[in-house]
Amino acid sequence: MPEAGAPKNTTEAGVPTEPEERYPEAPEEEHPGEEEPSAEDQRTAVTVLVALAANLVIAVAKVVGGLFAASPALLSEAAHSVADSLNEVFLLASLKRSRRKPDSRHPFGYGKERYFWSLLAAVGIFVMGGCFSFFQGIEAFRSEGSESHTGYLVGLAVLGVALLAEGASLVRALLQVRDAAKAAGRGMLRQLRAGDDPALRTVLAEDSTACLGVVFALVGMALHMVTHQVVYEACASLLIGVLLVYVAYQLAKESRGQLIGEAVDPALRRDIRGFLDGEPEIDAVTTLLTMRMGTRSTLVAARVDLVGGLDSEEVEEVLVRIKQEVTRRWPLADQVFLDVTEATVHDRIRAAGERRHLDAAVAAEAQADRES
Repeated sequence: MPEAGAPKNTTEAGVPTEPEERYPEAPEEEHPGEEEPSAEDQRTAVTVLVALAANLVIAVAKVVGGLFAASPALLSEAAHSVADSLNEVFLLASLKRSRRKPDSRHPFGYGKERYFWSLLAAVGIFVMGGCFSFFQGIEAFRSEGSESHTGYLVGLAVLGVALLAEGASLVRALLQVRDAAKAAGRGMLRQLRAGDDPALRTVLAEDSTACLGVVFALVGMALHMVTHQVVYEACASLLIGVLLVYVAYQLAKESRGQLIGEAVDPALRRDIRGFLDGEPEIDAVTTLLTMRMGTRSTLVAARVDLVGGLDSEEVEEVLVRIKQEVTRRWPLADQVFLDVTEATVHDRIRAAGERRHLDAAVAAEAQADRES
């Protein structure tokens, strides 16, 4: 044992030791909060809420009318509306969660949440809408049921109201797409293909298929009423199922591409490359990579060969200035990385080929806009 009066931090031999250091525990990282929603996000939220309200009312009406009329086509449309209602909830969640600010676990932010929830919406359309419609169609083929005259009228009235409600929601979504296309200087078809807002694209796809699905159900029920053959409603259910499966596949395909990592449109890539090529300190841009990180965030990474004669301090100043200028000109390009490299002859040839490819892609899009 240490002698009495010996320092507390000693060994048994009386050799003093370093006092044990006490490191404070690292505080848990507080959530950095959310960014303020943009005006476009607010418009999209209103569009989604309008679609949700319409689908909830229509779903209840279709279920009641379908059970009363014993109509497979109407019940298929009810499943379609239920799926759409659930999907709107997914889209509202995506609008909120994608606004969270970057943190240590997600340094590039949460913008891709929109693509994830849009993928879930596509799965919901496939499972709850498409598969149930196929089930209703097959069951109708097996049955020999017939509807009363009152049942026909109730079913047709419900579908007529549904068509008006879905049409109103579709018109609102189309107006928002038109305004976004006008602001971006694009045609409406190109704006839809660009997929800048997956929530809006999903609502538009849902409303479009809902209107077409209601038309199928109306035709099927009307033919059933005239011929007393349930095969027409069964075929209508199967057509609705095929339509929903196709739309779900297209939406899932778009979301998959954006989740994996998708470049921005060729016109923006060409503009950024042209700006970098025009900087006097840059001799060559050997590689330009872009990736959407969300609806309001884009990663830009470029390998550049600088002109000779710059010292290390000048190189740093040039890179900082160019990054700031890229973000100022294109606010969406908020993540800019420049890698200084020495360009080889092969790099310059490849870069020239990429520029020609971008020019051709931009020209093709412009031609498509003129045709549309």
